[in-house]
Amino acid sequence: MLARTGAPRAASRRTARRRAGYRRVAPRDGSLARDVVDALIPVVELIGAAVIGVGVLIAFGAYVLSELACVPRAYEAVRLLLGRFLALGLEFQLASHILGTAVSPTFAEIGELAAIVAIRTVLNHFLAQEIERAHRIVDDERRSVPPARRRAATPAAVDGAAR
Repeated sequence: MLARTGAPRAASRRTARRRAGYRRVAPRDGSLARDVVDALIPVVELIGAAVIGVGVLIAFGAYVLSELACVPRAYEAVRLLLGRFLALGLEFQLASHILGTAVSPTFAEIGELAAIVAIRTVLNHFLAQEIERAHRIVDDERRSVPPARRRAATPAAVDGAAR
């Protein structure tokens, strides 16, 4: 922000402004911090959306490959993979809301953030439970498959058997 204190004189642009009495005035109302945070919020939201989008694509690819029997993978393993991406993406989304409220909170924004935090905390809690349950199921399935069958299902063993 520039404040004018005198009449302009001819010279280079910067020198003319300095000579003209323009001086840099620091924002007093915290607008610089607000501007930085306002620019950062969409970036963090985009990162969260990208994490979720990439997770959906990867999990879908793993599911399709599993259904086509190209890469055998348990259904719970695919859910576990997707759940991890969803949890991380939700954390980024929550971070963007916290950033928005951190600079200049109003009671309405604080109430909105509290509701969002409560909903996402509940979602993350149940998502974490599902991830843990899926992880246990995948571990149980791995333990129940005999080592000889596990070796036979690996791509290296399949290539070796084809030769």
